[in-house]
Amino acid sequence: MTTFNLKKYMKFWAQKTENWLKTNLSSFDKNTEGLTEAMRYSLLAGGKRLRPVLIYSSYGIFDNDFDKVVPYAAAVEMLHTYSLIHDDLPAMDDDDYRRGNPTNHKMFGEATAILAGDALLTKAFEVMLDPVINPETEEKLRCEAALKLAKAGGDRGMIAGQFVDVESENSYFTAEKLDFIHNYKTAALLGYCTELGTVLGYGGEEDKERLKRFGINIGLAFQIVDDLLDISATTEQLGKDAGSDLKKGKATYPGLYGVDESKKKARALIDESVALVDCYGAASRPLAEIARFVIDRNN
Repeated sequence: MTTFNLKKYMKFWAQKTENWLKTNLSSFDKNTEGLTEAMRYSLLAGGKRLRPVLIYSSYGIFDNDFDKVVPYAAAVEMLHTYSLIHDDLPAMDDDDYRRGNPTNHKMFGEATAILAGDALLTKAFEVMLDPVINPETEEKLRCEAALKLAKAGGDRGMIAGQFVDVESENSYFTAEKLDFIHNYKTAALLGYCTELGTVLGYGGEEDKERLKRFGINIGLAFQIVDDLLDISATTEQLGKDAGSDLKKGKATYPGLYGVDESKKKARALIDESVALVDCYGAASRPLAEIARFVIDRNN
């Protein structure tokens, strides 16, 4: 088997997305330059760009015209970044650092941070649906991509998980509630990413379900690892406040199951994910390598 350099692979696709964002996100008027600055501050703050990489990797199983995928990867990153800006606000997680830098509201104030998040959320759908930006993508696919993003990111997806997460702070939580939080807060959007690549690549309905399940599984594993890192890593390693989940009494896997059992659950999810895409042969190797990365990461 040939060597696969996951670090270079992820960096390549992350950079492709980053270049599009840098080029296409600018202020339309001098009066809104402060808003655009706040949007760009968080959007271009780095990070693994895991969601775009998952989109490219699932798409690559079915097609190789990657240029048409870039705006969609950028749009998902916009929506993801909006959620981070809002999560960090004093009314939510009240965090001071994100990716090693002061959080958006620490730099620009709460009002601007809220508006920057709102603008990124709506911009994501503008980018996906604009036929000028996506001339090679037929209207039916643009609409399917946007509708599924709305569901994955809305009150039956990411926001639902965030709501229950906030409501559960410093209170008794069950395994059922913990699974709900992680399934919706983190896994729903990652499942959407792998399904989106399949949609854009004209995969069949069975393919969409299989790839969506892959993304959900690694999303759950990603969150379990996040929970574990919160109690084992430093603020410098994480680029955000370490130990914050424990201080806020958040519902976490190690808090309910302990460290060893949480690690077992994450490993089982990754093993299942790899098995799900094995039927695609060599084309699925990037996804399998990403799945292994999720459980082995230290930040």
